[in-house]
Amino acid sequence: MLAELTCALLGWMATAPAGSASGNAMQRSAVKMQSQDELKKLVGYKAVDDYVTSGMVVGLGTGSTAAFAVERVGQKIKSGELTDIVAVPTSVRTKEQAESLGIPLTTLGTPESRYSDLDVAIDGADEVDPQFNLVKGGGGALLREKMVEVCAKKFIVIVDESKLCDGLGPGFPLPVEITPFCWEHTMRTVGNLPSLAGCTAKLRLGSAATGSKVDGEEPAVTDNGNYIVDLFFETAIKDAPKAAEELKNTVGVVEHGLFCGLTSAVIIAGSDGITLKTP
Repeated sequence: MLAELTCALLGWMATAPAGSASGNAMQRSAVKMQSQDELKKLVGYKAVDDYVTSGMVVGLGTGSTAAFAVERVGQKIKSGELTDIVAVPTSVRTKEQAESLGIPLTTLGTPESRYSDLDVAIDGADEVDPQFNLVKGGGGALLREKMVEVCAKKFIVIVDESKLCDGLGPGFPLPVEITPFCWEHTMRTVGNLPSLAGCTAKLRLGSAATGSKVDGEEPAVTDNGNYIVDLFFETAIKDAPKAAEELKNTVGVVEHGLFCGLTSAVIIAGSDGITLKTP
C-alpha cells in the first residue's frame, strides 16, 4: 500500500501545478504517511526526475537513500525514458546495483565520462548544516564519493529532514579514511588537530558500510583497502572548511567526510512535504 501511494504521489507531483495550494496540501498529507524508507524513495526518485536527462554522464552515490536514485535511473532506462546515459558509481555495492539494473557504467578519466566532465551527481548525506556543508561517509565510501562529486557540474543532495542540523558533529560522527600503516599514529594526530578540539577518535570496527556501529572485532576496510576513524563530538565543529583543510593536510589521511562548498541543491523529505534548498 505504501509503495502504491508513493507511486501515485510521484506521478501527481510530476503533473500538479508548481506551488498550487491543492498540490502543497496533497504533498504534506501524503508525506506524513510515509516511513523513513518511503521518504528516502521520494527524494531519490525526485532527484532523478528533476535533474537527469538523456545524454548525461551521472555520478551515482552510495547508501540507503542514494540506492533509490540508482533504482530510478534503472527504471527510466528500462522504460526508454532515458537514453544514452553513462554513470560513474561511487562504491562496489553501487556498481553492483547499477549493473543489475542495466545502467551503463564507466569510471573517471575515460572518454565515456567525457574525461571526468559529469553533468550531475546524486547522493545522500549524514548531516547537512545551514551553510550546506555536509558530513558523509557513514557507508564508508567517502573517498570515491568525493572524487566523483567534485567532478559534477551539479551535486544534488537527497535527505530526509532528520539529517538537517545547526552544526556538524554532534549528530553524526565524522569519518576519516586513513592508511592502515601506522594507523594509531594517524588517529592520534587527527584527534589532536586544533579545529577538531574536543573530539574522541575511534577506529571503525566490523563492516565499513555500517557507520560507527561496531559489528565486528577487526578494523573496517574500505573499497580502497584503507581504515576509517570516526570522530565523535559533543559540540558542533566551529569551522567546517578549516577542519577540512587541516584534515586534508595531515599525512596518513587519505580523505575525510567533510564536503564543503560542493552542494548545488538539497532535496528534503519531511513532515511538511518535499522541499528544495539551494545555497
